[in-house]
Amino acid sequence: MRIDMGAEGDFWKAGPGARVQSFARTMGRGLADLILPPPESPGPAGRIGAALTSLEWSRITFLDDPVCDGCGAPFTVDSGDFAEGRCAPCLAHPLAFGRARAACLYDDGSRPLILRFKHADDQPLAPLFARWLSRAARPLLDQADAVVPVPLHPSRLLARRFNQAAEIARPLARTERLDYLPDSLVRRAATASQGGLGARGRKLNVKGVFSVPEERRGRLRGRRILLVDDVLTTGATAEACARALLDAGARAVDLAVVARVQTARTMPT
Repeated sequence: MRIDMGAEGDFWKAGPGARVQSFARTMGRGLADLILPPPESPGPAGRIGAALTSLEWSRITFLDDPVCDGCGAPFTVDSGDFAEGRCAPCLAHPLAFGRARAACLYDDGSRPLILRFKHADDQPLAPLFARWLSRAARPLLDQADAVVPVPLHPSRLLARRFNQAAEIARPLARTERLDYLPDSLVRRAATASQGGLGARGRKLNVKGVFSVPEERRGRLRGRRILLVDDVLTTGATAEACARALLDAGARAVDLAVVARVQTARTMPT
């Protein structure tokens, strides 16, 4: 961290008290920037905000209305053409979570960022993603009582060293002044990666995997929970988590993710 001593040696010309105040202010700004870099301040190598270059920003496809209120998939026509603002699969087969929102599409623009955060430990992306969700999931946040991240199994947490969903959910809950309940939902079994599995395979892979410990159910009972994850593909993981939370007494569960695949849900076969 560089300490700015001022032009022409003004720092050393000031009295001892002024030097201490100047040093403290500079240290405070430096620490704040390390924790949460200001979005308007360019960083090293042309980076802007937490961790994105101007080119990376331009490649993100952010999602705005109209989107399906049930799964968050973007509509290609005005949502008024869909009953209750939901896609056909959500109308025919509602998910356990009531509503969903995604900040952006999971595509060639967002995928490298999410993988960099998830597997390369690029931690400054976490508060940036939280800010994206603060905007995209505003209708859900306004009605939420608490925030719960999708959990990792302890073995995977040990290997990765952090839970990407928790790193996004924590600053989101803090900013929105909502209860943050990271240990309310647990993953009881280490499952195979969902990557490469179809919708049915993903659903079977996480069936019965998530639960709420008995001693933590009181914090969920009668409350509206916002479930947070990084990516939504088929919704199998979020569906399994939502069912566990509802079984534990939650009044309702909504879902907020950083990115989701382009297509809406397909009808079950």
